[in-house]
Amino acid sequence: MGVLTSEHPKCMTEISPAQTILSRQLQQIVSAGIYEVVMTTGYFDRVLIDYCNFLHLPLHFTFVNNPLYDKTNYIYSIYCAREFLQGEDIVLMHGDLVFENWIFDAVVGSKVSCMTVSSTQPLPEKDFKAVIRDGKISKVGIEFFDDAMAAQPLYKLLWQDWKVWLDKVVGYCERDYRKCYAENAFNEVSDLCNVRPLDVKDALCAEIDNPDDLALVSARLKEVSNRTVYMCFSTDYIHSGHIAIIKRAEKLGHLIVGVLSDEAVASYKRFPMIPFEERKTLFENIAGVEKVVEQKTLSYKDNLLTLKPDYVVHGDDWKDGFQKPIRQEVVQVLSEYGGKLVEFPYSHDKKYDDIDKASRAQLAMPDIRRGRLGKLIRMKGLVTAMEAHSGITGLIVEKTTVLQDGKTYQFDAMWISSLCDSTAKGKPDIELVDMTSRFRTIDDIMEVTTKPVIFDGDTGGLTEHFVYTVRSLERMGVSMVIIEDKTGLKKNSLFGNEVKQTQDSIEHFCEKIRAGKKAQKTSDFMICARIESLILERGMDDALQRAFAFVGAGADAIMIHSRKKDPAEIFEFVEKFRQKDTATPVVVVPTSFNTVTEQEFKDRGVNVVIYANQLTRTGFPAMQEAARTILENHRAKECDDKCMSIKEIITLIPEE
Repeated sequence: MGVLTSEHPKCMTEISPAQTILSRQLQQIVSAGIYEVVMTTGYFDRVLIDYCNFLHLPLHFTFVNNPLYDKTNYIYSIYCAREFLQGEDIVLMHGDLVFENWIFDAVVGSKVSCMTVSSTQPLPEKDFKAVIRDGKISKVGIEFFDDAMAAQPLYKLLWQDWKVWLDKVVGYCERDYRKCYAENAFNEVSDLCNVRPLDVKDALCAEIDNPDDLALVSARLKEVSNRTVYMCFSTDYIHSGHIAIIKRAEKLGHLIVGVLSDEAVASYKRFPMIPFEERKTLFENIAGVEKVVEQKTLSYKDNLLTLKPDYVVHGDDWKDGFQKPIRQEVVQVLSEYGGKLVEFPYSHDKKYDDIDKASRAQLAMPDIRRGRLGKLIRMKGLVTAMEAHSGITGLIVEKTTVLQDGKTYQFDAMWISSLCDSTAKGKPDIELVDMTSRFRTIDDIMEVTTKPVIFDGDTGGLTEHFVYTVRSLERMGVSMVIIEDKTGLKKNSLFGNEVKQTQDSIEHFCEKIRAGKKAQKTSDFMICARIESLILERGMDDALQRAFAFVGAGADAIMIHSRKKDPAEIFEFVEKFRQKDTATPVVVVPTSFNTVTEQEFKDRGVNVVIYANQLTRTGFPAMQEAARTILENHRAKECDDKCMSIKEIITLIPEE
């Protein structure tokens, strides 16, 4: 190293304006949570000791001088320090070695003894190579080329392996073999040790032996220091597992954290307990996070193409299952510009599961659940609801998800239909099932789910009764009740004028709405007025007149219904309603006009789409067919192909 080491040992050579080889190593040691350092010294002994003390690092140093430093190799330095290297696992490294932060973490975290090697670097002529056989390192030295990889003297050694090697080092030195490498001793006992290769591939892990090495390593360090790392989070809370992976990620480069938007979280997992801006602030205040950005979808693609990070970091829990396509897209995008995916083991810890369960339980609380429907409408513009008529159908609505085009789709809410509730009980849909029974259905569903509930209130009954219904539903945590502007014995709307149906007067129905709004205790609960004018062929003008009157009476939303397969009159109503009212949510139930997509509804100004009876209409035919199959075959075998396994059904049901 010439003049560069004329006043201090090589390990104190500057590799950047702010670091020496040794200061970098010691800072990496501290960051890994190691506090005991045994350092062997020789020439410039005092300079080295003073320098270590000057750094004021939280380390306990044991300095061991090799008095024969100019006549021996480092095997003798190990011998001199042998009494301080007993009984524990150790990390062994040379003082002229420079490596990336993540490499040191991987070495320290290894569950087995290991040595750093590179499967991609060319074999050096005069530096260490490691011979690897049967997945173990069998020889280390400069003379080996067959079955070998480039290697660097950075080891993690479990005590049982280190003891074997150390005993052989002691034997060498006491027989006066002091001018060879310590690895010569290892090679004689390697079959008794289990030292595995840790492949660092093209990452920076190199010794500095001359000015050319110094220039090369310094340039690589500059490149390493400019790297960027990207992670994405959707969490409402930050626990120790998150902090641990953040700490590992920031050692790879400048860390940028993407925080999923509220809409993305609501579609991917569940409604966020904490809004985006607050979640963003949480991450902005974590040490090591340099920048926080919004990720608008579950797909990373847009942010990756904008930021072009060198690394994307994620837990290894997305290699299989629902997130696998997202991972595949990340790998593809990274390959387009040369980025790399780094995956760390996912933290499976009961306390994290308990936190998640507590958060889920909070979402199910009435006061929190009740207000989520309105928030979702404001957040997403359009929400979808699927009918549920029992606890198990509620769980199907709660847990069914589909991944398409980098986005996750799921139902936002549950519709508790009078028709489906009556049908499940084998009774006609004429308001025969009383409210007490219907409230039990709500309880069954809400007990095992967290999504908002929209309740089919039929006509609402007598105004005096509707007041109590509102109070009960609000107290239970229901988000919205929909009542239709009809009177008398309720008949299903899809019969239209085929059966006698009487539409309520505008004045009387407005009074019912006003009474319901006056009765509620919170601003979260919503009353939706369902207009039957198109069903009863009373015309568009009547429907619009009622809509504006009902909103004036306090209705929080308007539902417009039609039994025609052509959606033209629905579209016409929404267009004309939106000309005067751009704020009040519009609800549709596309049972008949079922060719219209959700995006088409949203583009025209619809806010809530309810799939009102599809689970009932598909479930009962399937059960009927199963019963018929068993009767025809006089056994159950032929029915098996039609059945979902009990194990799959049980996975839908929460343990608590």
